[in-house]
Amino acid sequence: MSEPDTPPLAIRPARPADDAALGELDRATWSTLHAVLPRPMPPYEPFFNDAHRPDSYLVAEGGGGEGVRRIAGYIRLVPPTPLACNQHVRQIQGLAVADWARGQGAGRALLRAAGDEARRQGAARITLRVLGHNTSARRLYESEGYVVEGVLPGEFFLAGRYVDDVLMGRSLTR
Repeated sequence: MSEPDTPPLAIRPARPADDAALGELDRATWSTLHAVLPRPMPPYEPFFNDAHRPDSYLVAEGGGGEGVRRIAGYIRLVPPTPLACNQHVRQIQGLAVADWARGQGAGRALLRAAGDEARRQGAARITLRVLGHNTSARRLYESEGYVVEGVLPGEFFLAGRYVDDVLMGRSLTR
């Protein structure tokens, strides 16, 4: 939990001005525990681009001391495909929490906010993919009602070993 004098986390939509801070957070939290793309190297691309727009992200802000708020994490929520027959589903395609904000509920708050936003957009289901060896993330998702709906065994080769791709989801109508 957060310290008594630390303001609670606030969730808000991302803004274009968050680009640099989100890029830094993304690079700082990169790990083969959750990333299948290679580690980003300079020169760094902008965080936002045509395929990754600010309106697809929610941001958690937390206390940075002396009343300063800073980005504690983000979650990306998008339709999984452009197909009309799939528009009742939203997919989480990225979740990161700054090291300093871990244990303060930022990941859980972002997951819940993503569910609320998906409902607001008219979605009936929400899905995600998580690497099989990321047990802490899987426990968090399960505690929020996500269930394993499929496993692609050995789908990725990361850090010298094969890793499962676990498909999880939950209903937003129950």
